[in-house]
Amino acid sequence: MADDDLSSPLLQSPRADQSHIIIAVQDDDSDSDPSYQDQPTRNQNHHRHSHNHNNHKDGRVRLSASSRNPYEFVGSDGLSVPGTTTADPFRNDTRKTIGVYEIVKIVVCVPIALARLVLFGLCLVVGFIATKLALQGWKDKQNPMPKWRCRIMWITRFSARCILFSFGYHWIRRKGKPAPREIAPIVVSNHISYIEPIFYFYELFPTIVASESHDSLPFVGTIIRAMQVIYVNRFSQSSRKNAVNEIKEFLQGDISLAMLMFRMFTQFHNFMEVEYLPVVFPNNNKKENALHFAEKTSHAIASALNVVQTSHSYGDVMLYMRASQLKQEKASIYMVEMARVESVSPYDEMPLFHISSLEAVGFLDKFLSMNPNSSGCVKLLEFLRVLRLKPCTLSEEIFGFIDVDKNGSITFKQFLFASAHVMKLPLFRQACELAFAECDTGGNGCISEHELGVAIRQAIPELNEDEIHGLFNLFDNDGDGRVSREDFLSCLRRNPLLVALFSTSLKHKDLSDAGKRTLEEIV
Repeated sequence: MADDDLSSPLLQSPRADQSHIIIAVQDDDSDSDPSYQDQPTRNQNHHRHSHNHNNHKDGRVRLSASSRNPYEFVGSDGLSVPGTTTADPFRNDTRKTIGVYEIVKIVVCVPIALARLVLFGLCLVVGFIATKLALQGWKDKQNPMPKWRCRIMWITRFSARCILFSFGYHWIRRKGKPAPREIAPIVVSNHISYIEPIFYFYELFPTIVASESHDSLPFVGTIIRAMQVIYVNRFSQSSRKNAVNEIKEFLQGDISLAMLMFRMFTQFHNFMEVEYLPVVFPNNNKKENALHFAEKTSHAIASALNVVQTSHSYGDVMLYMRASQLKQEKASIYMVEMARVESVSPYDEMPLFHISSLEAVGFLDKFLSMNPNSSGCVKLLEFLRVLRLKPCTLSEEIFGFIDVDKNGSITFKQFLFASAHVMKLPLFRQACELAFAECDTGGNGCISEHELGVAIRQAIPELNEDEIHGLFNLFDNDGDGRVSREDFLSCLRRNPLLVALFSTSLKHKDLSDAGKRTLEEIV
């Protein structure tokens, strides 16, 4: 397969940075402005919303096109948000087939199921004992398992095939053959059930990459250790157990593992087909990074299955579960293809955000506090309410930066990408450190409400005392009546878009140089 075929997407979705026309609509009683003529523009936010300060009786805010990037001072050249896929890989559209035939079949297969259950238990015990013998006294687990231990593991592998037989997989169709280990030492598979890992254990006896939570599974954990598993930690220690349980609950719905086993035991035969695809080699003419190589590999699998390739990950399930907990009717609209946010594909020509799933959930909490509508969109005034801002030129520039589609509302995906984009800009941390130093005019390591108000009014002069107090409370994380450096930086990490409030006070500063001096002083 050609390299272009592997790297090109199966279905093209419209990109958020495609050129289109921005049209400014003026009221009949307003003076026309020749500067707001229709013009093609790239949707990279070199335009802004400008607020009309005339009050409207219906409370609406008139917006018109303008051009200013409020985050240019920290190195932003505009925001680009990839289009949203219509595919939901976590949705199971298989219809329930419980009817007269299924009921009769289950009744007929109950005696068979009992025999299969006995076979399953016997094979599991035999495999466990063989694995314990193979692991007995083996301490040098950094090197491959000795051959005589591998020969003992053949008993476990045969037991695994018998377990598949007990589940009704009497024969398994194979298309193609696996390449020799010398040619293709890494096997990548789409993981869709509990069954195919058992098949691969029997067929290939690989060293697998698995979650740390699998190590504690009874029987299975011992067998996995014998495969010299490479453990990965998807979540922090405190949240791993709850996250894994929620993911299992989401993926399985109301069907437990015991019910799945019962349904397999009561089928005359279950079907499985394994297709070995051609080997995907890295490019020889250039050094290819891991992301590019992974993109080619996943595209090859998607092409063979004739399915849409998406960038969803376990992080999307966490977002779904959080939205469900907060009583969102359409929780699935808050899935954002987290693989793009955690480490973006090089084809998207976007920075690597490396935002963790837990950080994304925190941003989701902030977004849902803005009371999105049934379509998952937030208007300007609700956005400003949560960030403690008032309608003005700068606040509308911030909103316009996120609103890449220029339709007067923002989605969670746009809010997350904008927040991640700003937070990962090269000069963001320096800007935060220097902004604190500029606010701390007393030099005592803390910012008073008056000092914060003086700094922010340079950007938004119209703020009154109550509005300054609201922003101060947002920065005062521990509620002790003063904003320490830790409070200040923590607030901007949770609300990176607010760094624009200090753009006026920092615009004449050399952030790359001044930020380094500030960091040296702190150290």
